[in-house]
Amino acid sequence: MPRVLIVDDSPTAREVLATILGSDPELEVVGFARNGREGVAQVKKLKPDVVTMDLNMPVMDGFAATREIMIEEPTPIVIISGADRAAEVETAMETLRAGAVNLLLKPVGPSSPEYDARAKEVVRVVKAMAGVFVIRRRRHLMPKQADQVNAVSPPDYLTKPHRIRVIAIAASTGGPPALVKILGALPTDIPVPVLIVQHIADGFMDGFANWLDEVISLDVKIAKDHEPLLPATVYFAPQDRHLGVSQSRIRLSDASPVGGFRPAGTHLFQTVADAFGCDAVGVILTGMGNDGVEGLMKIHQAGGVTIAQDEASCVVFGMPRAAIEAGAVDSVLPLDAIGPRLDQLIENRSSETRR
Repeated sequence: MPRVLIVDDSPTAREVLATILGSDPELEVVGFARNGREGVAQVKKLKPDVVTMDLNMPVMDGFAATREIMIEEPTPIVIISGADRAAEVETAMETLRAGAVNLLLKPVGPSSPEYDARAKEVVRVVKAMAGVFVIRRRRHLMPKQADQVNAVSPPDYLTKPHRIRVIAIAASTGGPPALVKILGALPTDIPVPVLIVQHIADGFMDGFANWLDEVISLDVKIAKDHEPLLPATVYFAPQDRHLGVSQSRIRLSDASPVGGFRPAGTHLFQTVADAFGCDAVGVILTGMGNDGVEGLMKIHQAGGVTIAQDEASCVVFGMPRAAIEAGAVDSVLPLDAIGPRLDQLIENRSSETRR
């Protein structure tokens, strides 16, 4: 049975979380902490399977506590945060980079009409994250330091010319820090657009895109319907709308969820395959479930390049594993190698264009 530690300075928030988590017979709340320093000490003492972590706390905030826990006693940490302040969104994203595995909105009280849905999501995520393997962080590697990547030589079948005209990416749990690493490795003058579906808690999408726009050199925006695709621009699916393309323009859709998701990676990949065929690259990253697999297969069948993140570098290997097992993946790469591989593919395309 997963054992949970709740870290939050608000007695009300602690009580609400304890009630929600305690309502599930498969979860056990084993302790509480009123600030990050107490949280670090309690993790060492109680050794919980998962921690829920507030961000704004006295003495030591959630970011500092997460960083310390990932150094001293690596444990899956779910950030429980508000999304109404830009500074808190930025801190939440940096905390994911520091090693937290997921992000949720703070649950509302039982009198709210949203209580049941929020409570179910908290239970679902905490149970799922309790089984996630996390790695110890080194103290001298600060999350805000520039990520170092090494060039990787592509296999022979990927050295054949591809006229890459678009990159499409689907990610879920663990996606935000993975995207920072991948997008940060791409050249500032990349001649193609990048389209991304990132599953993220309601209320955080705009803040995540704004934060990412500050930490990488490419232009980052939330996609708008019918706008043209531009090079060196990253387009994120907006909250609760499918992201797709048609004739080199963004096409947003309110169609039904695909496999329970809207936006869905499968919808993005399918429209990219239809519009760009063999000139597309599809990348499936860390995340639970199998969203994106059917769409990635469409890109693969159209002759495009398909890449999956490897198990060792994933927070959750679900989506990449499903794509690999379905035979939809050309290449399985560690996270550090995906950005350089995309750069190689783009350079290959540019060289062919200049000839």
